[in-house]
Amino acid sequence: MIWVFLTSLFLLILLGVPIAFAMMISGVVMMLGMGIFDTVVIAENLVSGANDFALMAIPFFILTGEIMNAGGVSKRIVDFAISIVGHIRGGLGYVTIFAGVIFAGLSGSAVADVAALGAILIPMMVANGYDVKRSTGLLVSTGIIGTIIPPSIPLILFGVISGVSITKLFMGGIVPGLLIGLGLIVAWYFVSRKDDTVVFDKATWKERLSNAKRASLALILPLFIIIGLRGGVFTPTEAGVFAAVYALVISFLYREISIKKLPAVFINTAKTTGVVLFLAAAAMLTAYVITVAQIPTQLASGFGGITDNPTVLLLLIMLFLLVVGMVMDMTPAILIFTPVLLPIVQGAGIDPIFFGVMMVINLSIGLITPPVGTALYVGAGIAKVNIIDVTKGIWPFLLVEIIVLFLLTLFPEFITVPLEWMVN
Repeated sequence: MIWVFLTSLFLLILLGVPIAFAMMISGVVMMLGMGIFDTVVIAENLVSGANDFALMAIPFFILTGEIMNAGGVSKRIVDFAISIVGHIRGGLGYVTIFAGVIFAGLSGSAVADVAALGAILIPMMVANGYDVKRSTGLLVSTGIIGTIIPPSIPLILFGVISGVSITKLFMGGIVPGLLIGLGLIVAWYFVSRKDDTVVFDKATWKERLSNAKRASLALILPLFIIIGLRGGVFTPTEAGVFAAVYALVISFLYREISIKKLPAVFINTAKTTGVVLFLAAAAMLTAYVITVAQIPTQLASGFGGITDNPTVLLLLIMLFLLVVGMVMDMTPAILIFTPVLLPIVQGAGIDPIFFGVMMVINLSIGLITPPVGTALYVGAGIAKVNIIDVTKGIWPFLLVEIIVLFLLTLFPEFITVPLEWMVN
């Protein structure tokens, strides 16, 4: 059944069948192979897959990102970042990282971050003498922090599929996201220190305070979300509602969004939400058949034959997921492989919260690697350069992110110790 599942799934994907339909068809093929085909079971799983209260957080956080982008909030964040670090050599690179970390706490999506910040920063960097390939590589590498720092949409999906606390997953993603940001700063320092680029005049403290004030309402939203979740004030879904309403209010206060723009914002949100929820519904059917076929048990036996060391097992799974991330988009990968891998790591005594964060970090890296890296394609489209050139510019930042991934694998305390403090 393992080979029936994998062969049918990847064959359908290679034929160009949409991922959600490929997942459903592969599930039906497995049901036929086991002699348990039942249309009622299929319908029940499809309905229950999308009928989860926690999934309601996703459209609200998507809406938050759309409103922030349409309301000019990203420009205010960039201006604030420039006033802080724009005077340093290679300053716009640090602005990209700084702004990316802030925007990550607003959208929960790598693609949204790359689209919102790329439209502003890539033309600005090119105009000031920065190499377009390297600049785009840095931008898309920074964008994946949006899938790790709360409110992360992939962490919500993992929490729904696995049944673990989404709030704890959010808290567990904070430190790794900041570590990746720090790693990108170090990498950018070494690759840009000899570049002959325009350096901005150092902003006065008055100018910095003025820019901070202009962006303050946006800057405090991530704090509201984290403090609210940490203090038990609201659930992740309620946090999504709060964030969307807050984003709408401040966009009107900034007078950078109009009523005329709202229909387009809601339509884009509905389109993205429809794709995600349809995938979640299809994944529930696949997860059901995978469980009935005892695929996790078979894989656990296979991994157990290789090693019984939890760290080595996790390293092997991380290598496997890196390959998966290169050939499959993040959302279906989480939905397909969470029910397969979670029983294995739990059987080895690995914390499911820790594993969930690690899985999301790993698959986030796949968003910036060819051939199917969606964030990579968005960045290349904005910069108007081909994928090969962007790939050449991305490698030092990609290397840093892979190093951080394996450091976290070897030293889980970077996640588990802060998480214990944050949730207790």
